[in-house]
Amino acid sequence: MPAIELSDLVLARNGTTILDGLSAQIPAAGITALIGPNGAGKSATLRVIDGLIAPDAGSVRIVGDGPVRRAFVFQRPALLRASALANVALALTPLALSRDERTRRAQAALARVGLGDRAAAPATRLSGGEQQRLALARAWAVEPDLLLADEPTANLDPGATELVEGLIAEIARQGTKVVLVSHNLAQVTRLAVDVVVLARGRAVEQGPTRTLLTSPRAPETRAYITGELPWTSFAAAS
Repeated sequence: MPAIELSDLVLARNGTTILDGLSAQIPAAGITALIGPNGAGKSATLRVIDGLIAPDAGSVRIVGDGPVRRAFVFQRPALLRASALANVALALTPLALSRDERTRRAQAALARVGLGDRAAAPATRLSGGEQQRLALARAWAVEPDLLLADEPTANLDPGATELVEGLIAEIARQGTKVVLVSHNLAQVTRLAVDVVVLARGRAVEQGPTRTLLTSPRAPETRAYITGELPWTSFAAAS
Protein backbone atom coordinates (compact mmCIF):
# COMPACT_ATOMS: atom_id res chain seq x y z
CA MET A 1 0.00 0.00 0.00
CA PRO A 2 1.40 3.44 -0.86
CA ALA A 3 1.97 6.41 1.41
CA ILE A 4 1.61 9.88 -0.11
CA GLU A 5 3.79 12.90 0.62
CA LEU A 6 2.52 16.27 -0.59
CA SER A 7 5.10 19.05 -0.41
CA ASP A 8 4.36 22.76 -0.88
CA LEU A 9 1.83 22.27 -3.66
CA VAL A 10 0.86 25.43 -5.52
CA LEU A 11 -1.85 25.57 -8.17
CA ALA A 12 -3.49 28.60 -9.76
CA ARG A 13 -6.06 28.88 -12.51
CA ASN A 14 -7.28 32.07 -14.20
CA GLY A 15 -5.65 34.24 -11.58
CA THR A 16 -7.18 32.33 -8.64
CA THR A 17 -4.99 30.44 -6.21
CA ILE A 18 -6.44 26.97 -5.59
CA LEU A 19 -3.55 25.35 -3.72
CA ASP A 20 -1.31 27.64 -1.71
CA GLY A 21 1.67 25.71 -0.41
CA LEU A 22 -0.26 22.61 0.62
CA SER A 23 1.78 20.00 2.46
CA ALA A 24 0.55 16.78 4.06
CA GLN A 25 1.64 13.22 4.70
CA ILE A 26 -1.05 10.65 4.00
CA PRO A 27 -0.43 7.27 5.65
CA ALA A 28 -0.28 4.03 3.74
CA ALA A 29 -3.09 2.17 5.47
CA GLY A 30 -6.87 2.57 5.46
CA ILE A 31 -9.08 5.40 4.26
CA THR A 32 -8.00 9.03 4.52
CA ALA A 33 -10.67 11.73 4.13
CA LEU A 34 -10.03 15.23 2.80
CA ILE A 35 -12.56 17.66 4.26
CA GLY A 36 -13.12 21.40 4.21
CA PRO A 37 -15.46 23.99 2.71
CA ASN A 38 -16.11 24.50 -0.98
CA GLY A 39 -13.06 25.98 -2.64
CA ALA A 40 -10.60 24.62 -0.08
CA GLY A 41 -8.73 22.66 -2.77
CA LYS A 42 -9.92 19.12 -2.04
CA SER A 43 -10.80 18.01 -5.57
CA ALA A 44 -7.75 19.75 -6.98
CA THR A 45 -5.56 17.87 -4.50
CA LEU A 46 -6.99 14.53 -5.64
CA ARG A 47 -6.33 15.41 -9.27
CA VAL A 48 -2.77 16.46 -8.53
CA ILE A 49 -2.15 13.18 -6.67
CA ASP A 50 -3.49 11.24 -9.66
CA GLY A 51 -1.46 13.24 -12.14
CA LEU A 52 -4.52 14.62 -13.93
CA ILE A 53 -3.30 18.14 -13.09
CA ALA A 54 0.31 19.25 -12.81
CA PRO A 55 0.94 21.68 -9.95
CA ASP A 56 2.65 24.98 -10.63
CA ALA A 57 5.08 24.22 -7.82
CA GLY A 58 5.69 21.57 -5.20
CA SER A 59 5.75 17.82 -5.48
CA VAL A 60 3.81 14.60 -4.93
CA ARG A 61 5.68 11.52 -3.81
CA ILE A 62 3.83 8.20 -3.73
CA VAL A 63 5.82 5.61 -1.82
CA GLY A 64 5.00 1.99 -2.59
CA ASP A 65 6.50 -1.33 -3.53
CA GLY A 66 7.23 -0.68 -7.17
CA PRO A 67 4.88 1.13 -9.58
CA VAL A 68 1.65 2.27 -7.94
CA ARG A 69 -1.54 1.41 -9.83
CA ARG A 70 -4.14 4.16 -9.37
CA ALA A 71 -7.87 4.51 -10.01
CA PHE A 72 -10.17 7.52 -9.77
CA VAL A 73 -13.90 7.62 -9.03
CA PHE A 74 -15.59 10.93 -9.78
CA GLN A 75 -18.69 12.49 -8.25
CA ARG A 76 -20.45 12.07 -11.61
CA PRO A 77 -19.23 8.87 -13.27
CA ALA A 78 -17.83 9.28 -16.76
CA LEU A 79 -19.32 6.26 -18.52
CA LEU A 80 -19.25 5.08 -22.13
CA ARG A 81 -22.46 4.67 -24.10
CA ALA A 82 -21.94 0.93 -23.96
CA SER A 83 -22.87 -1.96 -21.73
CA ALA A 84 -21.87 -2.12 -18.09
CA LEU A 85 -19.57 -5.03 -18.96
CA ALA A 86 -17.89 -3.11 -21.77
CA ASN A 87 -17.24 -0.15 -19.46
CA VAL A 88 -15.36 -2.35 -17.02
CA ALA A 89 -13.55 -4.40 -19.67
CA LEU A 90 -12.20 -1.27 -21.36
CA ALA A 91 -10.45 -0.24 -18.14
CA LEU A 92 -8.55 -3.53 -18.26
CA THR A 93 -7.14 -2.95 -21.76
CA PRO A 94 -3.81 -1.46 -20.56
CA LEU A 95 -3.14 -4.63 -18.53
CA ALA A 96 -2.45 -6.65 -21.69
CA LEU A 97 -4.83 -9.45 -20.75
CA SER A 98 -6.48 -11.77 -23.20
CA ARG A 99 -10.00 -10.89 -24.26
CA ASP A 100 -11.40 -13.83 -22.32
CA GLU A 101 -9.52 -12.80 -19.18
CA ARG A 102 -10.73 -9.20 -19.48
CA THR A 103 -14.29 -10.44 -19.76
CA ARG A 104 -13.88 -12.77 -16.79
CA ARG A 105 -12.41 -10.06 -14.59
CA ALA A 106 -15.04 -7.55 -15.68
CA GLN A 107 -17.84 -9.98 -14.88
CA ALA A 108 -16.28 -10.71 -11.48
CA ALA A 109 -16.01 -7.00 -10.71
CA LEU A 110 -19.66 -6.42 -11.61
CA ALA A 111 -20.68 -9.31 -9.37
CA ARG A 112 -18.69 -7.84 -6.45
CA VAL A 113 -20.67 -4.59 -6.64
CA GLY A 114 -24.04 -6.30 -7.08
CA LEU A 115 -24.40 -5.66 -10.80
CA GLY A 116 -23.77 -9.15 -12.12
CA ASP A 117 -27.26 -9.30 -13.59
CA ARG A 118 -26.86 -5.89 -15.25
CA ALA A 119 -23.78 -6.70 -17.34
CA ALA A 120 -25.60 -6.27 -20.65
CA ALA A 121 -27.50 -3.14 -19.62
CA PRO A 122 -26.47 0.17 -21.21
CA ALA A 123 -24.45 2.05 -18.61
CA THR A 124 -26.27 5.31 -19.26
CA ARG A 125 -29.62 3.69 -18.43
CA LEU A 126 -28.56 2.56 -14.97
CA SER A 127 -29.76 4.48 -11.93
CA GLY A 128 -27.42 6.97 -10.30
CA GLY A 129 -26.50 4.52 -7.57
CA GLU A 130 -25.92 1.73 -10.08
CA GLN A 131 -23.73 4.01 -12.18
CA GLN A 132 -21.57 4.84 -9.19
CA ARG A 133 -21.28 1.14 -8.32
CA LEU A 134 -20.29 0.53 -11.95
CA ALA A 135 -17.59 3.18 -11.61
CA LEU A 136 -16.33 1.40 -8.51
CA ALA A 137 -16.39 -1.95 -10.33
CA ARG A 138 -14.32 -0.42 -13.12
CA ALA A 139 -11.82 0.92 -10.61
CA TRP A 140 -11.74 -2.27 -8.54
CA ALA A 141 -11.19 -4.46 -11.60
CA VAL A 142 -7.71 -3.05 -12.19
CA GLU A 143 -6.74 -4.02 -8.61
CA PRO A 144 -5.49 -0.55 -7.71
CA ASP A 145 -2.96 0.16 -5.01
CA LEU A 146 -4.51 3.62 -4.62
CA LEU A 147 -8.16 4.63 -5.08
CA LEU A 148 -9.03 8.33 -5.23
CA ALA A 149 -12.75 9.06 -4.71
CA ASP A 150 -14.17 12.57 -5.14
CA GLU A 151 -17.50 12.84 -3.29
CA PRO A 152 -18.70 9.50 -4.69
CA THR A 153 -22.08 9.63 -2.87
CA ALA A 154 -22.88 13.34 -3.24
CA ASN A 155 -25.84 12.79 -5.58
CA LEU A 156 -27.16 9.53 -4.15
CA ASP A 157 -30.10 8.66 -1.92
CA PRO A 158 -29.45 7.06 1.50
CA GLY A 159 -29.84 3.48 0.27
CA ALA A 160 -27.44 3.92 -2.63
CA THR A 161 -25.05 5.82 -0.37
CA GLU A 162 -24.94 2.90 2.06
CA LEU A 163 -24.13 0.46 -0.75
CA VAL A 164 -21.34 2.65 -2.13
CA GLU A 165 -19.87 3.22 1.32
CA GLY A 166 -19.84 -0.52 1.92
CA LEU A 167 -17.97 -1.11 -1.32
CA ILE A 168 -15.37 1.55 -0.57
CA ALA A 169 -14.81 0.04 2.87
CA GLU A 170 -14.41 -3.42 1.33
CA ILE A 171 -11.92 -2.17 -1.26
CA ALA A 172 -9.86 -0.69 1.57
CA ARG A 173 -10.09 -3.89 3.62
CA GLN A 174 -8.64 -5.80 0.68
CA GLY A 175 -5.50 -3.68 0.75
CA THR A 176 -6.15 -0.63 -1.43
CA LYS A 177 -5.26 2.76 0.00
CA VAL A 178 -8.28 5.08 -0.36
CA VAL A 179 -8.25 8.89 -0.32
CA LEU A 180 -11.81 10.19 -0.12
CA VAL A 181 -13.20 13.71 -0.51
CA SER A 182 -16.46 14.16 1.39
CA HIS A 183 -18.63 16.92 2.85
CA ASN A 184 -20.58 14.35 4.86
CA LEU A 185 -19.00 14.25 8.31
CA ALA A 186 -21.10 11.25 9.34
CA GLN A 187 -19.71 9.40 6.33
CA VAL A 188 -16.19 10.48 7.22
CA THR A 189 -16.71 9.12 10.75
CA ARG A 190 -17.98 5.81 9.38
CA LEU A 191 -15.23 5.28 6.82
CA ALA A 192 -12.06 7.22 7.49
CA VAL A 193 -9.18 6.26 9.73
CA ASP A 194 -7.71 9.74 9.53
CA VAL A 195 -8.64 13.16 8.19
CA VAL A 196 -6.82 16.04 6.50
CA VAL A 197 -8.57 19.41 6.82
CA LEU A 198 -8.07 21.85 3.97
CA ALA A 199 -8.72 25.59 4.11
CA ARG A 200 -7.66 28.30 1.66
CA GLY A 201 -5.64 25.82 -0.33
CA ARG A 202 -3.62 24.57 2.63
CA ALA A 203 -3.73 21.60 4.99
CA VAL A 204 -4.48 23.19 8.36
CA GLU A 205 -4.87 20.07 10.49
CA GLN A 206 -4.56 16.30 10.29
CA GLY A 207 -5.22 13.47 12.70
CA PRO A 208 -7.26 10.41 13.64
CA THR A 209 -10.87 10.88 12.59
CA ARG A 210 -12.69 10.75 15.91
CA THR A 211 -10.07 12.78 17.74
CA LEU A 212 -10.00 15.49 15.11
CA LEU A 213 -13.77 15.76 14.73
CA THR A 214 -14.43 15.85 18.47
CA SER A 215 -11.42 17.90 19.59
CA PRO A 216 -10.25 20.02 16.66
CA ARG A 217 -7.24 22.26 17.27
CA ALA A 218 -7.25 24.56 14.25
CA PRO A 219 -9.81 27.39 14.24
CA GLU A 220 -10.62 26.60 10.59
CA THR A 221 -11.50 23.03 11.54
CA ARG A 222 -13.74 24.15 14.40
CA ALA A 223 -15.49 26.64 12.14
CA TYR A 224 -16.06 24.04 9.44
CA ILE A 225 -17.41 21.42 11.83
CA THR A 226 -19.79 23.87 13.52
CA GLY A 227 -20.98 25.34 10.22
CA GLU A 228 -19.38 28.75 10.79
CA LEU A 229 -17.65 29.59 7.53
CA PRO A 230 -16.00 33.01 7.69
CA TRP A 231 -13.92 32.28 4.58
CA THR A 232 -16.73 32.32 2.00
CA SER A 233 -14.58 33.98 -0.64
CA PHE A 234 -12.79 30.73 -1.53
CA ALA A 235 -12.14 29.75 -5.11
CA ALA A 236 -15.01 27.99 -6.87
CA ALA A 237 -13.14 24.70 -7.25
CA SER A 238 -13.33 22.43 -4.23
